[in-house]
Amino acid sequence: MTNDLSDLRSPAAEPVVRAVERFLYAEADLLDEWRLHEWLELFGPTGEYQIPATDKPDGDPGRDLFLVQDDRFLLEHRVNSLLTRAAHAEYPHSRTRRMITNVRVWESGGRLLDVTANFTVHRVRSGNVDTYIGQYRHVLEQDDHTEYRFLVRKAVLDLDALRPHGKVSVIL
Repeated sequence: MTNDLSDLRSPAAEPVVRAVERFLYAEADLLDEWRLHEWLELFGPTGEYQIPATDKPDGDPGRDLFLVQDDRFLLEHRVNSLLTRAAHAEYPHSRTRRMITNVRVWESGGRLLDVTANFTVHRVRSGNVDTYIGQYRHVLEQDDHTEYRFLVRKAVLDLDALRPHGKVSVIL
């Protein structure tokens, strides 16, 4: 969320909210189907993917440790790694299913949108089911054709620890 603009935000119009929901659902399908290169295209050139540490969900990426803090360059490497045998934690890749609810959208000036949504990601691998629960806090940029790109894609986990998961090897 763009906290410095929070007093300038206004709730988005219903058609914008529905378009953002469709964007988030399409993104979830890309991830669940492991179409990671297509998913990567949802990021702008300066896009960031963040997962704060479970003990500091409101942490600042400039000074706090994050589980994941990828700029577009590092995110591309993450995607390429996940699609090879070198990513032992994800070869063969997990099956995932995402649930997205309570999508809320605010306009924060120009083409920027602040988006929050609750999520659950179920990960099935080697007979185990892991569930990740949390809230998305995204900043989207809209282009001239009502297409959206992530400037910030943040997944804030509600878990107080990564046990029994131990790690985050899938894209939340």
